[in-house]
Amino acid sequence: MKNFFTIIGGMGTMATESYIHQLNLRTKAHKDQDYYNYTLVNHATVPDRTAYILDHTKPDPLPELLEDFKQYATLGPDFFTLPCNTAHYFYDELAQAVDIPILHMPKETVQEIKRRYPEAKKVGLVATRGTVNDGVYDKEILAAGYELARPSEAVQALTDELIYTNIKEKDHVDGELFSRLVAQMIAETACDVVILGCTELSLAQERAPITDLPLVDSQSTLVDRTIEWAEKTQKQARKN
Repeated sequence: MKNFFTIIGGMGTMATESYIHQLNLRTKAHKDQDYYNYTLVNHATVPDRTAYILDHTKPDPLPELLEDFKQYATLGPDFFTLPCNTAHYFYDELAQAVDIPILHMPKETVQEIKRRYPEAKKVGLVATRGTVNDGVYDKEILAAGYELARPSEAVQALTDELIYTNIKEKDHVDGELFSRLVAQMIAETACDVVILGCTELSLAQERAPITDLPLVDSQSTLVDRTIEWAEKTQKQARKN
């Protein structure tokens, strides 16, 4: 197969399925051959990223992620996507291990704020404890000139409940809980926009969408950038 990209997913599996679903839905296709070529790695047994970030005595996900990227780089994809925000803690090591570009979901998400909320000054982040603590979004938000708002322990507890108890354990989205935690984040921090910085939260936005609050969805942004990169590489291939 030529002119394809590779998705390193499975963190978690239902969130990856949501990413694939949105990718296919947004593809302008009228026949089978109009869809993009891609390979999907659903590596569900990668050790928990948040557990390791918070406690380095826990199993380290990096060796398995490195193996995935190196193994699939041999197939020659045009680029990689990594639809797990927390796994971007390891982005630099992964990018150094292969000569193939990797879309950076947090960076693209922060750039999306400028497109959709040009007047925003203070940006809130709701995500796993790993992502909130690893600084990946902090770096991008501050570099873009925004003020950063972190969740309170109360908001983080609600976020953990939605991500782990509802979605990961039960494949269930509590729409009321989802709306409440985002509204509470805005009320407590007076932020202008909230980043959904976990793909399980993106799954919640797909199933129980919030339409009345200022959000930027990291996975939705990744879908759009994936399509842009795929279109660009296809055009380059046609020229050659």
